[in-house]
Amino acid sequence: MSLRKRPITSEGHKKLKEELDRLVRVERPSVIKEIEIALGHGDLSENAEYTYGKEKQALIETRIRDLQDRLAACEIIDIDNRPDTDRIVFGSSVTIEDLDTSQQKVYRLLGQDEADISRGVISVDSPLGRALIGKEVDDVVEVKTPNGLREYEVLEIS
Repeated sequence: MSLRKRPITSEGHKKLKEELDRLVRVERPSVIKEIEIALGHGDLSENAEYTYGKEKQALIETRIRDLQDRLAACEIIDIDNRPDTDRIVFGSSVTIEDLDTSQQKVYRLLGQDEADISRGVISVDSPLGRALIGKEVDDVVEVKTPNGLREYEVLEIS
């Protein structure tokens, strides 16, 4: 993982910490107990419960390490107390219009750990997010996509 700081809201940071806490306090002990029970069934070479338990344990441990790395690299950005700005910044919601299709979309720019396109949240590190940062209303941004170059106009910032 990169040593670069990862911007995140306090709410996003809290969610990551809660997931880590759940994995360490609930999931890890539960899978250890499952493995202990499976060990009691005898022959490990044909013990599906034991194999499944060990695989599940490996996934949990990998996720725990990933969350620990992410949390160590987080830089919490207070978006509630930032001054109003006419420019797009971390935490902004922005309405853009695709200049080819006239389709309008609303996105909120947050960190990569909070990005969820189904909720309209994109990462500031995504190609569109990087293109939008620092822009103002009526600015046009060009974004390289798999389908070619797209142009978007910034309609509103909130």
